[in-house]
Amino acid sequence: MLLLLQTSPFAFAVLAGVLGLLVGSFLNVVIHRLPKMMERNWHAQCAELNGQPPASAPRYDLLVPRSACPHCGHAISAPENIPVLSYLFLKGKCKGCGAAISPRYPIVEASSGILSAYAAWHFGFGAAGIFAIVFIWALIALTFIDFDTQLLPDDITLPLLWLGLLLNLNGVFTSLPNAVIGAVVGYLSLWSVYWAFKLTTGKEGMGFGDFKLLAALGAWFGWTMLPLVILLSSLVGAVIGIALIVFTKHGRNIPIPFGPYLAGGGLIALFWGQTLTQNYLQLLAP
Repeated sequence: MLLLLQTSPFAFAVLAGVLGLLVGSFLNVVIHRLPKMMERNWHAQCAELNGQPPASAPRYDLLVPRSACPHCGHAISAPENIPVLSYLFLKGKCKGCGAAISPRYPIVEASSGILSAYAAWHFGFGAAGIFAIVFIWALIALTFIDFDTQLLPDDITLPLLWLGLLLNLNGVFTSLPNAVIGAVVGYLSLWSVYWAFKLTTGKEGMGFGDFKLLAALGAWFGWTMLPLVILLSSLVGAVIGIALIVFTKHGRNIPIPFGPYLAGGGLIALFWGQTLTQNYLQLLAP
């Protein structure tokens, strides 16, 4: 099996795609439950600081309780939980009550499957290919959590940062010195922007999770890739932000999460960062 995966990029891509679909189904659980778990933990910490006993509540984590329809409580059976296909078979409706199922679920699953397959094809079977897929799963979860809650959980960003540094001990994506400097520069660059904006306007322009995510991207790809990531993230964020204001009457004072655009810049850096940087440097060369 290992020999087949090493010698056949197609076989590795198919396996990664199927695994990506299955993990995408789990990512939907992470996206929905992790913010609620964080909120419960905050309440428990506040109660402890106030000398109050923690509130009694049933177990709630990524495994318990079993997934169910939020409208009628219908427990999701295994045949109803097949990535993408179940949504199509059920025609986007709950089997129990007929309520509409959000199209986000198959979108997350399909995105995970397609991007995982492409990463396997792009990098081949090896450390770069395997961990690029893990990187993609983390970015998908962070993107949708930030869209929903404007939070980038430390439970994902910090392990992503440390994993990038560990991988680059062996130079999987960049050299270790480049990765360490990338983590520091990634954090401090947005930290500086945050404080400059706050001191100028008295408002907070972004959250600390954005600092940690850019630090993680720096740890994976090195400081030399950060200008490209920031440029692409800012351009996409500006275009989408203006479009929201113009076409959907999105209020100027309503914050727009920046994490998804950082994640998009990170994906571009993963697949085409070196090529884009080299082409840019060639244009500047006399």
